[in-house]
Amino acid sequence: MLNRQKSLGSERKRELFSQGATRSIPKNDRNFHSFSQLVLSAGPLKSTAAVKHSKTTYFEIEILDAQTRKQICIVDKVMQTSTIHDVKQKFHKACPKWYPSRVGLQLEHGGPFLKDYRTIQSVAASSIVTLYFTDLGQQVRWTAVFLVEYTGPLLIYLLFYLRIPYIYDIKESSRRSRHPVVHLACFCHCIHYIRYLLETLFVHKVSAGHTPLKNLIKGCAFYWGFTSWIAYYINHPRYTPPSFGNRQITVSAINFMICEAGNHFINVVLAHPNHTGANACFPSPNYNPFTWMFFLVSCPNYTYEIGSWISFTVMTQTLPVGIFTLLMSIQMSLWAQKKHKIYLKKFNSYMHRKSAMIPFIL
Repeated sequence: MLNRQKSLGSERKRELFSQGATRSIPKNDRNFHSFSQLVLSAGPLKSTAAVKHSKTTYFEIEILDAQTRKQICIVDKVMQTSTIHDVKQKFHKACPKWYPSRVGLQLEHGGPFLKDYRTIQSVAASSIVTLYFTDLGQQVRWTAVFLVEYTGPLLIYLLFYLRIPYIYDIKESSRRSRHPVVHLACFCHCIHYIRYLLETLFVHKVSAGHTPLKNLIKGCAFYWGFTSWIAYYINHPRYTPPSFGNRQITVSAINFMICEAGNHFINVVLAHPNHTGANACFPSPNYNPFTWMFFLVSCPNYTYEIGSWISFTVMTQTLPVGIFTLLMSIQMSLWAQKKHKIYLKKFNSYMHRKSAMIPFIL
């Protein structure tokens, strides 16, 4: 009995001791204990990903004179994504007398000029790239070329139409009355070149590139010279009207206006081509009947252009217009065949039955 009481007393003491020990834990220790339990339950900390630093590759461009093979300058710190146009810009900063549009760069002496959109990485075989420089001469924007070439014929023809005294004899001009076809020819000629000017400004997507000044001079000499010759004959006081009279004039004038309208609508379609995904499609005809010429030829704009000048030739029945039409037909047929070959490479399955400019012939 005594032993049992002792054992109960000892158990009571141990219980009181354990309770006293629990109460004796400080408040700060309890908070730390709770925080530790929270951290352990959250799991291991995630290690932050190591930041990878990409190494940028730079190129050194050595520019030599294409004729003397002497070094002109070195363009350094050129990134691999930089283009030939960027190199021209830096070359211009080093040599201000050569602005980018007149700088021609070649990968090898006598080779083709590199396009502005090509990247340095595509032409570089090592970190040091050697390019050959050629001065392309005075350059003119394509938009300016077209505007000057087409404005000249418009004004020149009007000067001959007004019969200014320095061109024709005043007495003969006042004595002879003009045939109605002279007024109609002036109207058609002005409509043709006004359409050219408006399409250049608002329809055509003219390249932002440049062309040598000599090309502008040659184009102006051709268009302005032929316009002077044509206008001199048609507006001359001794000009004789067409052989078949009003029937020949009327039919030719109607056909001229149809071709002018067709040319305009074709140019609108060419300025807004269709696209399927990332691949361009050949311009397709739409609800407009003038665009149905795409079913027959790949370059209907040239077809309508030649049709306009043939109609103008028949309407005025003059030799200068006929010669101009012949030369324009030869030139446009060459352009059409060149474009037709390009179309065949891109759209072979769609183009194999088409002609270049004249249906079933050329």
